[in-house]
Amino acid sequence: MSCWKKFPAMCSSSRTFLLLFPLFLHSFVALVSAQGSNNTSPWQTLSGDPPFVVARGGFSGLFPDSSGFAYSFAVMVSVPDVILWCDVQLTKDGVGICLPDLSFNNATDAKGILGENRSSVYLVNGVATKGLFTVDFNAEELANVSLTQGIFSRTNKFDGNRFVILTPEDVVNQFKPPGFWLNVQHDAFFTQRNLSMRNFVLSVSRRIIVNYISSPEVGFLRSIASRFNPRTTKLILRVLQPTDIEITTNQTYQSLLRNLTFIKTFASGILVPKTYIVPIKDGYIQSETSLVSDAHKANLEIFASEFYSDLPLSYNYSYDPVTEYLSYIDNGKFSVDGVLTDFPISPSSAIDCFAHLDKNAKSQAKPLVISKFGASGDFPGCTNLAYSKAISDGVDVLDCPVQMSKDGIPFCMSSINLIESTTISQTSFTTLSKKVPEISPNDGIFAFDLTWEEIHGLTPSILSPSSKFTLFRNPKFRNKGEFLTLPDFLDLAKNSSTLSGVLIHIENAAYLAKEQGLGVIDAVIDSLSKAGYDNQTAQKVLIQSPNSPVLIKFKQEKKEYELVYKVDESISDVLNSTVVDIKSFANSVTVSKTSVLPVNQQFLIGPTDVVTKLQSLNISVYVETFSNEFVSQAWDFFSDATVEINSFVMGSGIDGVITDFPKTSARYKKNRCLTMKEAPNYMSPVQPGSLMQLITADYLPPKERPSPILDDNDVAEPPLPPVSKKAPGPAVDDGSTATPPTSKPNGQPKLGAGTGFLLMNLAILCLSLLPF
Repeated sequence: MSCWKKFPAMCSSSRTFLLLFPLFLHSFVALVSAQGSNNTSPWQTLSGDPPFVVARGGFSGLFPDSSGFAYSFAVMVSVPDVILWCDVQLTKDGVGICLPDLSFNNATDAKGILGENRSSVYLVNGVATKGLFTVDFNAEELANVSLTQGIFSRTNKFDGNRFVILTPEDVVNQFKPPGFWLNVQHDAFFTQRNLSMRNFVLSVSRRIIVNYISSPEVGFLRSIASRFNPRTTKLILRVLQPTDIEITTNQTYQSLLRNLTFIKTFASGILVPKTYIVPIKDGYIQSETSLVSDAHKANLEIFASEFYSDLPLSYNYSYDPVTEYLSYIDNGKFSVDGVLTDFPISPSSAIDCFAHLDKNAKSQAKPLVISKFGASGDFPGCTNLAYSKAISDGVDVLDCPVQMSKDGIPFCMSSINLIESTTISQTSFTTLSKKVPEISPNDGIFAFDLTWEEIHGLTPSILSPSSKFTLFRNPKFRNKGEFLTLPDFLDLAKNSSTLSGVLIHIENAAYLAKEQGLGVIDAVIDSLSKAGYDNQTAQKVLIQSPNSPVLIKFKQEKKEYELVYKVDESISDVLNSTVVDIKSFANSVTVSKTSVLPVNQQFLIGPTDVVTKLQSLNISVYVETFSNEFVSQAWDFFSDATVEINSFVMGSGIDGVITDFPKTSARYKKNRCLTMKEAPNYMSPVQPGSLMQLITADYLPPKERPSPILDDNDVAEPPLPPVSKKAPGPAVDDGSTATPPTSKPNGQPKLGAGTGFLLMNLAILCLSLLPF
């Protein structure tokens, strides 16, 4: 059954996709492989060759499983020897089709096309299951049935393309995959309905090359074993859950794996859920089993399955899919022979770009890796544990958001509101809760109301910004670690030989000076001086603030500090005059990811000119926050933090990444694919807006109002007030007479860019040019 004859809509969709594909990448380059001769192979696979990437239903992590887009895209962005996987089912008239399940229920629009009244109830693996089953319909009846996204946590925006159902022949003939894999999941089910999967497989293998055939049924594999040459087509036993019963032998799969020599009599390998190899308990990996080495000793290949980048990974992997793949292919002990994945771009880059990197490999990309509260993705932010982890992960610049205690001690903490990063709300300090409109519209327990001794005794609490998606961070260590004073932080940083600098972040300076009598700027200057940062060049000092007067104050000190202006809202553009204004008091700017690559319903809609405009005046651009959790990334980045980082660095040309998972960014800078003359497609930046163009009009998200443009009024602020001799009593707001704050949340009111401010900036600029 040819696409061109039966399913012309699919042919049209395929042509459209192929025409639009160059938009995904900055250039459509020939697939380049970093895989070389295995004469001195570092790979611990059975063959000594790199492991295979098997794309389950194509790139099914983004597009509907087994659709033309999914198969096309998998071939285009994966390693050159990628294998396309087809879950083959049989129709009533014995035609084989690629469909992820026996029924049409979840992955097609069959209910609306065929009619739900045509549902049947069948026993599937011993369970009565109701649905529209492939065995009840002839192939001709499926011509108008379209594939849809069957996993509801994934985007359905591509469903309007009306992807037709493909046959194995369609997949091979249209997309010409380097390798092709047929999975026969339910041979016994079809046999009970007088349909022969054996006959179909033998027949189709005479028309197309099938490299792998897998099944969880021993009887099916044994029935075809004598008909295939393992050098051409390998048979693979697909292992189900340990206590599941294999219907031919009536043994559990766990028991079957104890007799690998028996499996070798009819199969060339096994396909097992990844937890057979690296067990997971309570979200943490356990000691590896010996299954890989045992399989290799029995001369069996072993493939690992159930790799999904958009499901929670073990906490040990810090939500980084590349780290997970590397643990199965580059751990110094073994390597699986292949991985079955919904997101083939991630194992492709793991294999070709990151595997077997030397620990002392040099960075191949320029961006500074700046921590966000240390490695706060793995440990409570701004604790000794988070900072030590960031240093060991290879961070370039370690950050400290400076807060002030009641007794004037500067210390590092992610927020002035202690509720956000400690368990203080569970203590007797809750009596100190109050509202400070200049800082936040919400109640809080603020650092300036407690002494350092009281703060140091608080229990840290790990930040989990994606907790509403039930994605939590490292629960074993959610309350571990100790907070540091600024002097202790500087000592820790100075004793690190790998750091290139420290970033000191200052907010609420005006409020602390005027209302609390606390001089945070003086405390920072004093701490830096005493720590010897005025007299050394090994580590640079970055001072970051969303308040221009803070940076102006530091500029007046004539220190060799890099001054970083933080834009604390998402912007769509910046006025040229504002860029000039910023240049007068800052060397660098920090902006949000969406200020560089804005999104609409998590789809990139095209780049802004913010980076280009700022860099035109030699202002470095740092971007935040790069997190590993897939929900923090646009769909265009394929649930992979490395793809996102690469697109911002190589595509947008940013100068630094601010991240709560510095290991991912530090490793990215060392990947060997950056040294290639032409980067492979899996290490090429995505083209913003390209995915949006594959969405049909009826599924397009409504247009959103763009973010505001950063102008002179946003940057202009009055000078800092002097530090009051004695702080007035705190004004506790009971809410009865509250007035709306006239300031931004950082507590520094903004003024229009009047003559006074412009003259002040002009005077400072002139002073900076004088020869002293």
